[in-house]
Amino acid sequence: MRWFLIDRFEEFISGQRATAVKAVAMTEPSVDDYSVTYPRFPSSLIVEGIAQAGGILVSQINDFKNRVVLAKINHSAFHFFATPGDRLVIDVEILNLQEFGAVVSGMARVDGRIQSEVELVFAYLGNEFEGVQLFEPGGFCRVLRCLKLFDVGVNPDGTPIHVPQHMLDAERFDLEKYDQYFASQAAS
Repeated sequence: MRWFLIDRFEEFISGQRATAVKAVAMTEPSVDDYSVTYPRFPSSLIVEGIAQAGGILVSQINDFKNRVVLAKINHSAFHFFATPGDRLVIDVEILNLQEFGAVVSGMARVDGRIQSEVELVFAYLGNEFEGVQLFEPGGFCRVLRCLKLFDVGVNPDGTPIHVPQHMLDAERFDLEKYDQYFASQAAS
């Protein structure tokens, strides 16, 4: 993921469900450019936001070690347009978790009204993609912190989820790299 279409998580229960929010702003290029005469947030980007929330929910189950990709949109329905000033509340729930992926139900609401409904299929990339990194773990960890995942995330028994050690190690490595770079810049 190079850009994110959710602003933060409000609820996250590992392996079960999550709630995220997305504020639709007039200043977003996708709103301004999508329809000049009637500003609205593109439906495809709402599906992407739901997919991002669902993908994070599926990925967290295995401490973000599996490479999870959106494989298929089984169903989608849109009931009205999301416009600037709307606050999308995105709910995702794992319907079926298998060895090779998961089926996730997703919905976006505006002011309590259902704006869109989707059913998504996620797949785990196989061993033929060994070594292929979809995103840099340290940077992704920082994004998950900004999305408040580790602040609100809990296991089904209510205990908090923690940042996986491999992501903490990647974050630490990044910080050491930056420190070395800035030290070398200060010395020159």
